[in-house]
Amino acid sequence: MLCVGIIFLNSCNNSNNQTADSNRPLLNKVLQQADGSISLHVKKAECYSDMVNPSSNTAEWNVVVSKSGRFNVWLTSATIDTTYLEYKNTVMLSVQDNHLEAQPAVDKVIKNSSDVNYPYFRADSFMGSLYIQDTGVYAVQIISDKILPEAAMDNYTSAGEKTRLVSVFLTPVVR
Repeated sequence: MLCVGIIFLNSCNNSNNQTADSNRPLLNKVLQQADGSISLHVKKAECYSDMVNPSSNTAEWNVVVSKSGRFNVWLTSATIDTTYLEYKNTVMLSVQDNHLEAQPAVDKVIKNSSDVNYPYFRADSFMGSLYIQDTGVYAVQIISDKILPEAAMDNYTSAGEKTRLVSVFLTPVVR
């Protein structure tokens, strides 16, 4: 009888712990803006960076989608060279079952952007579009060799450090 009581109490504690875990506030939560756009800044992401093998560097956010639909995906890079971004590998983005993969190219250059500091320029690259069917919380993950720690950008003259990924923007497609 005593063993059954201990097992019962232990199972109740486990279920309470699971409930408490599911009710915890999401860390690193990003809310969709009133115009439907979603801004994901690498500085505010959960990041994994490996300077020896940067091809698997990852940034991840928890995004609260309040307006579903089709979104254009834009990457923003800080770069010294506005003609060639120096991404060694393609950039991969995952949102639930949606996956995009692209080699970033300079589609737009923005001078004097507040997103980057001198001597960098802001370069925007169109990655593609994806459809988010339902509202809710989504894990958004991006993998790129240009997800770098801030300290890596201090010495911008070193090889391979002339470009870094700054942010990802999802803008709603309006018909």
